Amino acid sequence: MMKFEAILFDCDGVLVDSEPITNGVLRDMLAERGWVLTVAECMQQFVGKAVKDEVDLIAQRTGEPVTEAWLEAFRNRRNTALLAGVTAISNVLPCVRDVHASYGGRIACASGADRFKVELMLRKLDLLKYFEDRVFSGYETPRSKPFPDVYLAAAAALGVDAARCAVVEDTVPGVTAGVAAGATVFAYLPASTLHVDAAALRQAGARHVFSDMADLPALVG
Repeated sequence: MMKFEAILFDCDGVLVDSEPITNGVLRDMLAERGWVLTVAECMQQFVGKAVKDEVDLIAQRTGEPVTEAWLEAFRNRRNTALLAGVTAISNVLPCVRDVHASYGGRIACASGADRFKVELMLRKLDLLKYFEDRVFSGYETPRSKPFPDVYLAAAAALGVDAARCAVVEDTVPGVTAGVAAGATVFAYLPASTLHVDAAALRQAGARHVFSDMADLPALVG
């Protein structure tokens, strides 16, 4: 008997190793406006958050308004960099394949990122076939993470109660969103992670913290 009715995956940092690339582009564009950060500092500030939700902070720190043209330029530079260099999280391909089979396809990708970015990465890494039309973006819900909207939308589309779902996340805002949706959250924390630690993920409400995607199929049954 399955432990849950569906498994809901975050994308960045859970399915794809995209955060260093995205934050490298963001760091460069912030530096062009005078806010100088290392990539690590940029990740500590922005991982788990949508850039569109941080425009007030960026404007405050750079002294320049964040226009739609600037956001579009960021997305274009980001997408080019991701298409050239994004890779899958270690062991995630067999993990997703096994969970997809075990749950009869009742899995979804629920990301805070824009749909174009998510589908670009999943398609490039041959993961999109496991999610098909079950990709959900926080840009398309009233509120993005740390609010639960995108997870609630994914669960509703699958016809299941979010409280009977497992959520796989890697950030405090993401864990917070999953918990707020009523799901059981599994937090992925590889040894190389620098922007968050296990204590912070558990404090946000993660039920389990694990370091290898190969372990997830057994954890979710």
